[in-house]
Amino acid sequence: MFIKICGITNEDDALLSVALGADALGFVFAPSPRQVTMQKVYDITRRLPPGILTVGVFRDEHPRRVIEMVHEAGLKGAQLHGHETPDDVVEVSRSVRWVIKAVTAGSVDARNANQFATDIVLLDAPHPGAGKVFDWSLAGELAAGPRILLAGGLTSENVSDAIGHVRPWGVDVSSGVESEPGKKDARKLRAFIAAAREATPEQFRGSDDMPYDWADDE
Repeated sequence: MFIKICGITNEDDALLSVALGADALGFVFAPSPRQVTMQKVYDITRRLPPGILTVGVFRDEHPRRVIEMVHEAGLKGAQLHGHETPDDVVEVSRSVRWVIKAVTAGSVDARNANQFATDIVLLDAPHPGAGKVFDWSLAGELAAGPRILLAGGLTSENVSDAIGHVRPWGVDVSSGVESEPGKKDARKLRAFIAAAREATPEQFRGSDDMPYDWADDE
C-alpha cells in the first residue's frame, strides 16, 4: 500500500513520517493553512532519503510555474489539485516525471480520469483538506486505468474500511494525522500507517505494490 503524508510544513514532521514508513510526502503551495514556501521545502527535501517521493501540491497554477516551482524546491513530483485540463497535465509531465492529477469523487473529471496524462489519480472529497469523508461508492464511477490514490477525511480509524470499499493502490492523508493544522501527531501517524499497511488489498501486496523507483531519477 502506497502511503502519502500530505501537508508537511516542517523538517521534523517530514523525517518522522519517513521514519514511520511513509512512501511520499506532500508540500502544499496552494492557498491553505499548510501552505509552505519553495525555500522551506528545498531545505526539507535535501535532508530526505532518495527513495521518498516528494510532491508539490498546486491548484490552478500555470503549468510553466508548476514546473519552475517543482525544480526550485527540489521536488520529484507535482500534484495538480484544481481545474487543470489534460493539456495542462501533459505540459507539466514533459518536465516533471511524477504527476498526480486530483479529481473530485462523482465529478466529470473523475469519470474521465483516464484522459489525463498520468497513471496516478488522487480521488478526493469536494472540499480538499477539510477532513470530510465522501461516499466511497462514488469511486465506482472513476474511469478504469489509472492507479487510485484515495484521500478525503482518512484516519487510522476509517482507513481500513476505506481501503476495503475502494481497493485503492494508495492512500493520502493530511488532517487525519495532525494535532493541529500543519503539525503532525506521532501517534496518529504511526497508527495510520500501520492500519493502511495491514489493509493492503491482495493485488497490491508483494512486487506489484511499489512499481516505481522514486530514486531512479536522482
